[in-house]
Amino acid sequence: MTKEEHMSIIKQQLVEIFDSALRAVDPCNAVKKAIRILDHKLIADRLAYELHEFRKIVVVGAGKGTAPMAQAVEDILGNRIDDGVIIVKYGHTRPLNRIREIEASHPLPDEAGVKGTEEIIEILKEVDEKTLVICLLSGGGSALLVSPAEGISLKDKQITTDLLLKSGASIDELNAVRKHLSRVKGGKLASIAYPATVISLILSDVIDDRLDVIASGPTVPDRSTFMDAVKAIEKYNLVNKLPNKVLSMLLDGTAGKLPDTPKAGEDCFKKGSTVIVGSLRQALNAASNEAEKMGFDMEFVTDKLQGEASEAAKYLADISIVVKNSMKNGRPKCLISGGETTVAVKGSGLGGRNQELALAFALEIEGKNGITMLSVGTDGTDGSTDAAGAIVDGETVVLAKKFGLDPVEYLKNNDSYNFFKKLDYHTGPRNHLVIGPTGTNVMDVQIIVVE
Repeated sequence: MTKEEHMSIIKQQLVEIFDSALRAVDPCNAVKKAIRILDHKLIADRLAYELHEFRKIVVVGAGKGTAPMAQAVEDILGNRIDDGVIIVKYGHTRPLNRIREIEASHPLPDEAGVKGTEEIIEILKEVDEKTLVICLLSGGGSALLVSPAEGISLKDKQITTDLLLKSGASIDELNAVRKHLSRVKGGKLASIAYPATVISLILSDVIDDRLDVIASGPTVPDRSTFMDAVKAIEKYNLVNKLPNKVLSMLLDGTAGKLPDTPKAGEDCFKKGSTVIVGSLRQALNAASNEAEKMGFDMEFVTDKLQGEASEAAKYLADISIVVKNSMKNGRPKCLISGGETTVAVKGSGLGGRNQELALAFALEIEGKNGITMLSVGTDGTDGSTDAAGAIVDGETVVLAKKFGLDPVEYLKNNDSYNFFKKLDYHTGPRNHLVIGPTGTNVMDVQIIVVE
């Protein structure tokens, strides 16, 4: 068997393991497992709701995975649904009958997201204590569910979001700022829906499934404060770069001139419940099981991978090399991890955190045969590119140099996408993974085969 044929087999195994992870967190199936109708009651987790007690049922939501979630809700409730609007990323729609879909931009919000959010607000303004609101939330909801606070423009929010994303801010830090510039985030959607009963069905895309962070927690109490938002912008030296109105609002909030986001114990949360229908850990468990079925010795690394993508790559590469050096038999190992890294953008290139992680990993294992890694976003996209991630091995950098590509320079310029695109141009489809929208979103997965 040639080296190319062997690489093709390993790549196929990596993709099959990843596919098993995706199947485990299919949003439609996840919702159908989480809720059902029994004896005229809606059963959601351990709670039961008498449907005859509600005059109206509405469905709202936002996120990359909400369209298949809405499909499931329609299948379960059918014509019991009186109205509904969800906001999804462009290209992430599904055929729905009773719930309207509005496509909008991610990761930077756009006017379509604003208009969609206004539709949701108008629906919720009409609810009362005899209304059941089912709120569908998944990763991407923070950008898609967008309604700037009074005095803040969409452009202000776009600039602020872009600055934080490029600075390498964590999702907690980014959302602390977004919540305090919004009319709906940080529990404020629950305030609008009060006194209705609200059930939030959530597909988690954050580490430890923190409810107040997923989609910026529009229906749950917010733990962050204006001070947390200010600390985030100070940490990344953005004070002098933010739009003046944004900075003024955050400073007014810390001075007590504006009310903070709703906190635990407030009335608007007393008739609310949340159900996590899918998470990264479920995906990683499924991937682990699939790897074992294929005959790999499985080693779970972490479901909390975070920090700068290049540093995470070094961490995973070090573990892989140690595992390889300690192997005493011919049985290959599969190392599985997941989480959400960040990239502090310093260059002008194109890429995403998974492609950047993969490129940095390839540099760490240059020339080391028997180590292959896939780093991929479960939503099927990585940054503002058409790729979901990349597959690399010990030959990746060797081949790149052979064709005149300098991996270090591409990494410095945050141009991982063009690196892999040009390498695949010379070698044939080898590194880039382009799969299109998956319909789900539970952060990122890394699968490493060590032989």
